[in-house]
Amino acid sequence: MPSAAPWLAEALGQSDAFLEFMEAVALAAAVDRPALIVGERGTGKELAAARIHYHSPRWQGPYVPVNLAALPRTLIESELFGHEAGAFTGAVKRRPGRFEVADGGTIFLDELQTVPVSIQAKLLRAVEYGVIERVGTSLPVGVNVRVVAAVNVDPRDLVRRGRLLPDLLDRLAFSVLFAPPLRNRQGDVAYLAERFAARFAAEIGRPEPPVFTAAALALLAAHPWPGNIRELKTVIERAVLQTPCPRIDHITLDPFAHPHAPFSPVREASQEPHGSGHLSELRPSAPPPHFSLCRGPGGSSPRPPEASSLLSFTSTPSPTWTEATAAFETDLLASALARAGGNQRKAAGLLGLTYHQLRGLYRKYAAALDAAPKHP
Repeated sequence: MPSAAPWLAEALGQSDAFLEFMEAVALAAAVDRPALIVGERGTGKELAAARIHYHSPRWQGPYVPVNLAALPRTLIESELFGHEAGAFTGAVKRRPGRFEVADGGTIFLDELQTVPVSIQAKLLRAVEYGVIERVGTSLPVGVNVRVVAAVNVDPRDLVRRGRLLPDLLDRLAFSVLFAPPLRNRQGDVAYLAERFAARFAAEIGRPEPPVFTAAALALLAAHPWPGNIRELKTVIERAVLQTPCPRIDHITLDPFAHPHAPFSPVREASQEPHGSGHLSELRPSAPPPHFSLCRGPGGSSPRPPEASSLLSFTSTPSPTWTEATAAFETDLLASALARAGGNQRKAAGLLGLTYHQLRGLYRKYAAALDAAPKHP
């Protein structure tokens, strides 16, 4: 069953970038001051805000998350600060705002850049002095609330463009936390994919957690993940659903890449006159959504074209998971070292690894690397 409070979900990761971010979150949580979280969509800013609250001295108070982008601009002021009866049409009685609801705790203001500048002045007063005014009255109301805000763009650029009050940014920037994008979290894609797959498999009643082939993991590792963790979770859950057996060898990264979709490259190419010379004629056919069967003709497991082209060692007989992973990593290391002329620091940079990470892998596969043919 999904949690009634999704912000209580566990933040997962083991990369250096993620662990450094969690250390910064813990440091900010201990001090009762405003905080600003900066990060792309889907990087877990709300989870970080919740962690700040529940690891702070205010943890027994209310935690009130507000997605400002989901509120109509005309209602943001009323939602945040409340209103008096008769303040506007339909306001039949006094209604407390989110700041009053969060009294004694923490309010999380997500998508801060969507707040009109005219309302930001009142927000600054709430942050600076702990005082708000309900819509329809000028009487001050005292609130004891810690403010944690988040933006998905550079807040300094918002100030330059006149979309964010510089005084408000200065006040919120006591603690500035940068949520790392998934592409910068070395090794976390596979780590998160395995956990998302196991959780979803249990949710839909599968008897055992799925296992990704090396080809599937390579495809995941190569994707830039513009939607970050949110995108990864959706992709993995879809892969589990489309693969009824515990071995996942195909990942559908783009569910809209379907030959029958009216906007697909395949349809666009078919509508071009023959010999027109348009690039659309040269586009490869987009595969339909994949629904894996556990056994193919002759009893073997079917494998998508990209899996067999990426990894020649996946041909029958199938290696064990350990053998397949070792062969894949050895091949990557050997290729990178060849391109780097044997320079291990340069090879580490080519693979997106630190020098010490590459050295550890080199020691692990030293015998295989020495015996492997040298790449040109």
